[in-house]
Amino acid sequence: MTTYVDSSALTKLYVDEPASALAVEILSVDPVLATSMLSLVEVRRALARHFTGINLVRARELFEADLDRMALIEPTESIWNYAADIAEELGVRSLDAVHLAVAKRLEVASLRFVTFDIRQAQAARLLGLNVVGA
Repeated sequence: MTTYVDSSALTKLYVDEPASALAVEILSVDPVLATSMLSLVEVRRALARHFTGINLVRARELFEADLDRMALIEPTESIWNYAADIAEELGVRSLDAVHLAVAKRLEVASLRFVTFDIRQAQAARLLGLNVVGA
């Protein structure tokens, strides 16, 4: 099995939020996790909003160690174009469209798409993704 993890799910691993325990449970069952390089920016931004000082340093270190164990997908021109199509057709936010495009272009039949963003989850289902979380 392969699991694509969006930024909302990744953030829950480091920030105590509603459904953080569920995110940990969902992500711990799959040794193959993938995410977009976009998550680097989004999660670090979220960490900086929640932590300061040494707590921020520790959270960032944990996140970067986890990223080292994931398949990080660098969006290609084709993926950016597909994301634009998704954004236009489904009306999702730009960054959500990038995550959706990356996940779809992985073309993994049993892919799980983990998100805790309700609007993104709805769009993912419309695209035929197996959504877990939201």
